[in-house]
Amino acid sequence: MGGSEDLLAAAEPLDGPSIAWARATARELGVDLIAGSILERVPGQEKLANTSVHIDPDGEMRAVYRKVHMFDVEVEGRTYRESALEQAGEEIVLSRTAAGVELGMSICYDLRFPELYRILALRGARVIAVPAAFTLATTRDHWETLVRARAIENQAFVAGVNRVGNDGKGIAHVGDSVVLDFTGQPLVELHDQARVVTVSLDTVALREWRDRFPAHLDADAFSLE
Repeated sequence: MGGSEDLLAAAEPLDGPSIAWARATARELGVDLIAGSILERVPGQEKLANTSVHIDPDGEMRAVYRKVHMFDVEVEGRTYRESALEQAGEEIVLSRTAAGVELGMSICYDLRFPELYRILALRGARVIAVPAAFTLATTRDHWETLVRARAIENQAFVAGVNRVGNDGKGIAHVGDSVVLDFTGQPLVELHDQARVVTVSLDTVALREWRDRFPAHLDADAFSLE
């Protein structure tokens, strides 16, 4: 968040300090880690990218997702033009954890576009990550509804991790981070807290639910892929 000068100063390549830290942390803890999003300087590309990276327990980058939908909107008198500095990604990214769980990747404003999530589900995503910086207004009005809808309609676990606090430039973020099960029920809700939590995801129950109620497959008729 911030003005053009702030964003340009914060941008870095994938081998920069932020992802280097994330790779070392994943390796130290022996976990799969979704790092970002960061502002990425992409080789050969004039504009920046809004990028999230899946890192495995060995500290290796398994997948790189560059945000597809640019946040060019007006909200409560404030104008955002993400495309002025950033270039939209062109690839829908499905990764896999070290344990073999299919992981769909998305970022923030993507949450408003159900087609992306349906394609991820049709490609096999069982867990979908949504790192986000929804503001006070958009969190209050839309966040809970959107994140629950993505879980229900795609019959997948959804982890919506939203920023908390004031950015120092008048933009407030209120969190409401949540992990939802495949029926849209919350497994954990953080509201306005910044915390570390552990949640167990029952992938067997997910498979059984999809077998009994395979609604996410009915979109095949529209050839969304």
